[in-house]
Amino acid sequence: DALDQETLPAIEGSMFLFSTLRSGQKVECEGHIVVMGDVNPGAQLVAAGNIVVLGAMRGMAHAGALGDAGAVVFALNLQPTQLRIADMIAIAPKDEQKTGYPEIAHAYQGKIEIVPYDAGSPGRKQMRNV
Repeated sequence: DALDQETLPAIEGSMFLFSTLRSGQKVECEGHIVVMGDVNPGAQLVAAGNIVVLGAMRGMAHAGALGDAGAVVFALNLQPTQLRIADMIAIAPKDEQKTGYPEIAHAYQGKIEIVPYDAGSPGRKQMRNV
């Protein structure tokens, strides 16, 4: 299983992972990353493009790693230990609770903002820059 390696090599294009990432695992991609599983604390995703997690995002995510401030991070349960978009860095508040709906993080006015995937749903929240 390729995910048993601690660090996977960067590849061009999109990368689809059909597995949960455990602590210590790092995935890098020169395109987009889609994870069909969870990303546990201690695991890292680094993509030049967007990051999509069809599960819980509880590790570190860095979208737009080569400077693309238009990149986004989407997850069904977005609770990252650290979130980066291009050169912006945010951490979740210590009392962060599961929202119960999908969320998307994007750059907005020089900081990272997280909003519900369905813009009509309640519960906007914002992470703070570090």
